[in-house]
Amino acid sequence: MVLLDVPGQLRNVGEATGIRFLLDGEVVELRDVDPTRTVLQFLREDLRRKGTKEGCAEGDCGACTVAVSEPVGNSGETRLKAINSCIQFLPTLDGKELITVESLATADELHPVQAAMVNNHGSQCGFCTPGFVMSMYVLYETNPNPGRQDIDDALSGNLCRCTGYKPIIAAANEMLKADRSLLHKRASDFTALRRERSLQVEQNGRRFLAPLDADELAELLAKYPQATILAGGTDVGLWVTKQHRELSTVIYTGRVAELQVLETTDSHIEIGAAVTFSDAVPLIVKHYPGLIEMFRRFASPPIRNAGTLGGNIANGSPIGDSMAALMVVDTTLVLRCGDVEREIALGDFYHDYMVNDLQPAEFVSQIRVPLPTDKVIVSCHKWSKRFDQDISAVCSAYQLQLQDGKVTAFRMACGGLAATVRRAKLTEAALNAQDWNEASVENACQKLAEDFAPISDMRASADGRMRAAQNMLRRFFAETQSEQLETVYTYGR
Repeated sequence: MVLLDVPGQLRNVGEATGIRFLLDGEVVELRDVDPTRTVLQFLREDLRRKGTKEGCAEGDCGACTVAVSEPVGNSGETRLKAINSCIQFLPTLDGKELITVESLATADELHPVQAAMVNNHGSQCGFCTPGFVMSMYVLYETNPNPGRQDIDDALSGNLCRCTGYKPIIAAANEMLKADRSLLHKRASDFTALRRERSLQVEQNGRRFLAPLDADELAELLAKYPQATILAGGTDVGLWVTKQHRELSTVIYTGRVAELQVLETTDSHIEIGAAVTFSDAVPLIVKHYPGLIEMFRRFASPPIRNAGTLGGNIANGSPIGDSMAALMVVDTTLVLRCGDVEREIALGDFYHDYMVNDLQPAEFVSQIRVPLPTDKVIVSCHKWSKRFDQDISAVCSAYQLQLQDGKVTAFRMACGGLAATVRRAKLTEAALNAQDWNEASVENACQKLAEDFAPISDMRASADGRMRAAQNMLRRFFAETQSEQLETVYTYGR
């Protein structure tokens, strides 16, 4: 075991208490840690590992990408994923294994990913290269036979300013030909990191608390009702790195067992509020395949690997992509305060810009997504400046039921057109009980301008937003005329 009194150097010690994680086969234990110090700061400033770079400090460029391996419940299995170290708080590493670009090569041999990058001239200035290597490393280690779409998806969170992507993609293809016996030796035994009690880290009156169950989470929020609830950190991390906020008390939901539940019942997909996008999305898309493009374009793999569905909903950004899609399928939220739970429709959860129905000491416990019970068409469209890894200017979602060419039920929700994500009630009313044809859709497009009065900002003009939303509805109509509709969009029991 090694211990680091931050700031300082690694040194050998006996048993101690603090944040515990694995790095290069050693248990690292940290004491006296700033609760909101980032993993990137720790690597570069404390360990002097300069391979991991700071490009944007907001999880956009991928230069800071590292890999994290962690046990999956008590199954004995582990999960490997790429994350952005620039917005990940150091205490969230507790109980996990950290893998950096310095961890990959041995004294005698490069990792197959690194060798492929060298052979294909995949690096020019080199600044972004370690991040690309780590994203490719996770793909190499977890997917023995990825296609081009898998490669593109894996690299969508990494930006290169000078090399261009062709040699990097060529390197990704070459690495797949390497001997699979060269798979990196990751930790399989996390026994030394196991906790029987919750983690508490304090420094200079500021604290990081990581409860292990929902009862303790409720008690901590009752004690610290003004605490910052931390899930994946993909928003809260920016409060620190960009807005330089001082967070006095952080309560982390990532260790709460009940908030990790992901299961399908006879009627619903039940998603714990701390389940990551990477885990939740495949199950949602299995039942609602028309949402696959939107979820593929939602942020990047490192963001989806850390960010949670519950955090995205609770944060409530008017340009948060998930809420529109979940709203049109009548998703509900289970909220808890103390021992009391209540259930609320997602469509009723938001009151105004960044204002929701949560009361002091209350938290989102569960997201309940109804399974389709009738033959329905559900889809979602996103408009942004970049195709990959960009925040929406407009995001629209639809649920449609037809009988003999007539609309029996239509729902539409939009983000980016108002202070909150919300339903387009006048547009819905204009289509319900009408023939599903161009004339009715054109009439509904005009009603969209009565439903919403968008603003102009850095992402789009008000006029551009409205035109985009109207064109998205027209596109949805066109897509429902496709011969592939039965296999692509339509499902139900």
